[in-house]
Amino acid sequence: MDLLSSVGVLLLTMDPLGNVPNFVAVLHQVPAERRTSVVIRELFIALGLMLAFLFVGARLMSLLGIRSEAITIAGGILLFLIAIEMIFPSQNRRTAEVTGGDPFIVPLATPLVAGPSTLATLILLSNKDGGALGALPALLVAWVVTFICLVSAPRLARILRERGARAVERLMGMLLVMLAVQMFLNGLREYLGS
Repeated sequence: MDLLSSVGVLLLTMDPLGNVPNFVAVLHQVPAERRTSVVIRELFIALGLMLAFLFVGARLMSLLGIRSEAITIAGGILLFLIAIEMIFPSQNRRTAEVTGGDPFIVPLATPLVAGPSTLATLILLSNKDGGALGALPALLVAWVVTFICLVSAPRLARILRERGARAVERLMGMLLVMLAVQMFLNGLREYLGS
């Protein structure tokens, strides 16, 4: 995968525009003057998690005896499930009520930004030609775009409104379905070819 396609895949799984309403809803109880600092903290925690999976995830999978083909197929299935959830959201989907103060790690850092599909994608990218160091620029670019979107979440929420955010998320979900099917087919082809 080249840099642009890797960034695209990561942006689809991180879903910054689709997460705007989720971030606004979760941060509703946080005092307005602290919201930006909470978002920044959570995004750096998510980055730390993603870096850990990028550099250690493949070794962990190898230690557990999980082959790269299985990771590709599982990643495709996981992305497909996430995409279906994006296209046909349920009422209580991914938004968690936070009571008694700031959200910490859950649900903002993970699963909203560094969710299972993003972590699986990072493991897949670390198994490609350039390895973890080759995928690092894609992760950083996707994270910066996500950072800008989510720090600007209140403004974006006013611009997109609920219908616009839903439309963007469903469009991203459709793209993610195609990507998930391709990942599954790639994993299957690798498995059958070995």
